[in-house]
Amino acid sequence: MTIEIIRPAYLILLGVIPVIILLHFFMLKKKRSHALRFANFQALARVSGVDLLSKNIFILILTIAIAALLVFSLAGVKVQRTVYSSSFSYVIAIDSSSSMEATDFSPNRLEVAKISATDFVNSAPSGTKIGVISFSGNAFMEQDLTEDKDSLSNSIKNIPISSIGGTDIGEAIITGTNILEGEEAKSIIILSDGRINIGTIENAIAYANNHDVTIHSMGIGTQAGGVTSYGLSKIDEDALKAIAHNTNGKYFKIESSEAISDSFGQIIELKFKRTSVDITPYLTLITLVLFFLEYILISTRFRILP
Repeated sequence: MTIEIIRPAYLILLGVIPVIILLHFFMLKKKRSHALRFANFQALARVSGVDLLSKNIFILILTIAIAALLVFSLAGVKVQRTVYSSSFSYVIAIDSSSSMEATDFSPNRLEVAKISATDFVNSAPSGTKIGVISFSGNAFMEQDLTEDKDSLSNSIKNIPISSIGGTDIGEAIITGTNILEGEEAKSIIILSDGRINIGTIENAIAYANNHDVTIHSMGIGTQAGGVTSYGLSKIDEDALKAIAHNTNGKYFKIESSEAISDSFGQIIELKFKRTSVDITPYLTLITLVLFFLEYILISTRFRILP
C-alpha cells in the first residue's frame, strides 16, 4: 500500500504546528503570571501541576491533530493498493520507429513484435478487451478496445515502420492510459528497444499511476545490436525498466522470439491490479468531529479560566 499526496504544495502549512505549540505554552505562562499577580489560586491550580500535564496537554495534542488533518485535507490524500482482479483490459503499444527495423531478430524487431502480439491476442481469454497503438515520434491508435480478435490481428499486422523520426514512449503511455479510461483493471504492454530520443517519461509515469494503470515493458533487442538503414542499433533497457518498476509492472528482456511469447504468457497470469481511494473526505469529516469535540471540552470540563 502506498500513500500519494495530490497537492503536495499545501504541506508547507504543516509549519504552523510548531507555532501552535509555542503559542500554547506562551499562553499557559501568561495565565500563570496573571493568576499569581491577582492571587487567583483557583486559576493558578488550573494552569499548573496536574492540569498542565493532563488537561492542557490533551487539548494541545487535539489542536495539533486538527491542524495536521486540516492540512492533509487541503493537500488531498490518495491511498493506492494492489488487489486481485480476475480480468484485465490491455493496450499493446508497439514501437514502430526506424530502430525497430534492426536485424538482430529475423526478419527484424518490428515483425517479431507483431507476430508475438498477435499470438497474445489469440491466446487471451475470451472477453478480454485489447487495444493497439503504435508509436515513434508520435503515438497512433491502431485499434480501440475490442474483444474482436480478427480486428486486433489485422491492426497489428498492418503496422509499418514509421516515417516519423524519433521515439516518444511517454506519449504512448499517455495515449494508452486514455484508451483504458473507465476500465476496471488496466494494463499497458510496451514492446520497444528503448531508444527514447523524444520527450521524457517522468510525467507519463505519474499520469499512468494517477489512473491506476500497470505497465509491463519488453526490451526487444540484443546488446550486440542489429543493422538498420542508419547504422547499428542496440537495446537501451534503463527507461523500460524504470517504467515497469514505477508502475508496479514487470520488465522482460527479450533476446529471442520465443522469449516474447513466454513473456506474454506470464503477463496473462498476472492477476493483480492497482486501485486508488481518495480519503480526503474522510479526513475532512474527522477534522470536523475533532474540532467540535475540542470546542465542547474547552467550553465545559477543560475550561481553563473559572
